[in-house]
Amino acid sequence: MTEATVHPGTNALVTGATGFTGGALAREMQRRGYAVRALVRDPNADTAKALADKGIELVRGDIRDADDVKRAAEGVELIQHIAAVFRTAGHPDSYYHDVNVAGVEHVIAAAQHHGTPRTVHCSTVGVHGHVAQIPSDETAPYNPGDIYQDTKLEGERVMQRAIAGGFPGVIFRPAGMYGPGDLRFLKVFRGVQKGRFPMFGSGEVTYQFTYIDDLVDGIILCGQHPDAMGGLLILCGDGWVSLSHFVRLVAAAVGGKPPRIHWPLGPLLAAAKVCEALCKPLKIDPPLHVRRCEFYIKARAFSNAKAKRVLGFQPKISMAEGVYRTAQWYHEQGLIGQVVGRAAYDHAVKDLPDETAMTTEASGPMPRPAVA
Repeated sequence: MTEATVHPGTNALVTGATGFTGGALAREMQRRGYAVRALVRDPNADTAKALADKGIELVRGDIRDADDVKRAAEGVELIQHIAAVFRTAGHPDSYYHDVNVAGVEHVIAAAQHHGTPRTVHCSTVGVHGHVAQIPSDETAPYNPGDIYQDTKLEGERVMQRAIAGGFPGVIFRPAGMYGPGDLRFLKVFRGVQKGRFPMFGSGEVTYQFTYIDDLVDGIILCGQHPDAMGGLLILCGDGWVSLSHFVRLVAAAVGGKPPRIHWPLGPLLAAAKVCEALCKPLKIDPPLHVRRCEFYIKARAFSNAKAKRVLGFQPKISMAEGVYRTAQWYHEQGLIGQVVGRAAYDHAVKDLPDETAMTTEASGPMPRPAVA
């Protein structure tokens, strides 16, 4: 990761530190010289203990409890608010609101109570939904498509109103974070390696990825850079790829083959709706989500030009490099079989067409993929 100016002795609170992004952020901030505190629901959980092993202070509490947040924020000079409830169907809509909206209100109230100099809030490019312009930037229209994106937008607006009123805050929207420690793409890697990954639709839908090290660099800059204050910034990797190209990179890393058959999207979406209708009343996480089907449908392509201009943000990890590192980590954890050697992977990647679009200027409207 890129070294930025370290603030020795700076006390910082990270919410969501037992998650993928929050955990990576907390560990890297601690490594760079911050005194990091983490708000955790269960200090005895393995993910929390791993943070404590790195010297991170644990404070028991829940983001839904205003008093817990206020207590955790006492004496800190920076709050990195990463905590959120992501896409699961086992929770009622009210739970999303309690975490993704009320949690932001609690963080703001705690920062105001203690006079915290800066608070950084993690939103999501998901507030834009399926983008019509390639690439989109911070000014793209809002178009949330599910309860997660709806509540993340509502929480972002809470922070926007506070900043407009003089609150010392920064908002960033991450895109497609992945890398060692993340399990959301495990099914793709495992399925491709076993020859069981199903491709629905054309596979040409665009996808924006951000390697976790690059994302953490950007988040830390949001907490340090003087010009970040009051800003709204998209943090994403350089360029975007088609879903098919991503799968080809995964196949090259794990020694698998990309799927030859492209299945129609219509039956998949219908089955997902039935699963959710049956499972949600029982508070069971369904085996198939409508939101997960969006992986094949919704276009995601964004510009990081503003973050580069304002923060000096510079992603370092290419898509090909990030995929290989992620595959290696999955193998080391025993989650997938053996990956190919580095020389063989590099050779395979050279034979692939370079589909990564690097332009940071909008190139025109992107049609919504047809549902076959």
